[in-house]
Amino acid sequence: MIIFPAIDICQGKCVRLTQGDFNTTKQVAENPLETALTFEQSGAKWLHMVDLDGAKDAAQPNKKIFLELVKKTQMSIQLGGGIRNLNIAEDYLEAGVKRIIIGSAALKNPQLVKDLVKEYGERIAVGIDAKNQMVQTEGWLESSDVHYLDLAREMADAGVRYIIYTDISKDGTLKGPNLNELEAIHNAVSANIIASGGISNIYDIQELKKLGLYGAICGKSIYEKTLDLSEAIKIGNEG
Repeated sequence: MIIFPAIDICQGKCVRLTQGDFNTTKQVAENPLETALTFEQSGAKWLHMVDLDGAKDAAQPNKKIFLELVKKTQMSIQLGGGIRNLNIAEDYLEAGVKRIIIGSAALKNPQLVKDLVKEYGERIAVGIDAKNQMVQTEGWLESSDVHYLDLAREMADAGVRYIIYTDISKDGTLKGPNLNELEAIHNAVSANIIASGGISNIYDIQELKKLGLYGAICGKSIYEKTLDLSEAIKIGNEG
């Protein structure tokens, strides 16, 4: 199981939110590149990044930071936040971002996902963020009447090979991931599932690994030092 340390960028700074609420924004590190390099030194092969400004405004205000990390680290970058049209998607992919995450557009513009998968295959992931099992969009500011498993099946049928699932109520809480919903989505589709939200400690990593998931995204737990990244990577690599 791949461990993805996370860096969320808001107004050029490394931050964390709680349950997607921008009013809870807290800076957790000084420098994105230095932070990324410490993750790399801990053995991380992948880095999960989110443009929080982009998620709200469907723009690329922090693009320079992401491309700097592409050039100056050896890790593969997985990036989401505000990628809602073909031009932005292609811009990042052609600049060396290894995998992009389509979030809101997966629900509102499924044809975009189909077009991208046709062109870029496994470099396209879909992020499904849910509250009470219903999909949320626009940086978690809008609710929908679509069940997360229905969207997962639609995306898998469209050829998506990677789905990142977040239970928003767990995100940033350090209270453990939603194992029941993660197991349900893992069983519902053939796509590789990446867990996000609530991961707190090594026990959580072990439980996610037992489910047979492809990956786990760890953010606040690393910054708050409730999870040792090196140990998590070691457990993820076992077996």
